[in-house]
Amino acid sequence: MSVGAIILAAGQGSRYRQVAGVDQDKLLAMCKGRDGIVRPVIEQVLCNLPTGVEARLLVTTPDRPEVVRLAQTYGCQVLLLASAGMGDSIAAAVAACPALDGWLVVLGDMPFILPSSIERIVEGIQADTVSVPLQDGEFGHPVGFGRSFGAALMALSGDRGAKPLFASANVIEVVVDDPGVLWDVDVPEALVFK
Repeated sequence: MSVGAIILAAGQGSRYRQVAGVDQDKLLAMCKGRDGIVRPVIEQVLCNLPTGVEARLLVTTPDRPEVVRLAQTYGCQVLLLASAGMGDSIAAAVAACPALDGWLVVLGDMPFILPSSIERIVEGIQADTVSVPLQDGEFGHPVGFGRSFGAALMALSGDRGAKPLFASANVIEVVVDDPGVLWDVDVPEALVFK
């Protein structure tokens, strides 16, 4: 199956900026990955992606040249979007690569997910399924969507993500032992994984 990774990196990180300062971009904040190497948050996310994904598409805003540079370094096609809305980002990215068999929606502020967990999510993607990690009974990220969800993903808009699609989907729960699937960097303190 040809699966594309969609990395959502258009959000403005307002909670992070309230604490760290208005000029601080959480995607560029340095953190130590689970591999022990210190990199910017977005670079950690890109390093964790499996090599088997057919396409890599990073969605961000035009005012983030360093994020764009890092994305291109890791082989991503970059889609610049004026909107920071998650729904808008997913819709634009799926529309940019509609012929794939599935899409893996990755959040740009989740640097501590094990690559093995992501690979298991990708393996769970089938034409009519949603593949989602389950950690301690809680859904996490990234989430994989099969081909049959293409139209619904392209119809998303605003800041509303794809979670409402779960209600009518055949959801494959991939049980993982990986707290990283629940760990996003919303505040500076979250840059240290425990």
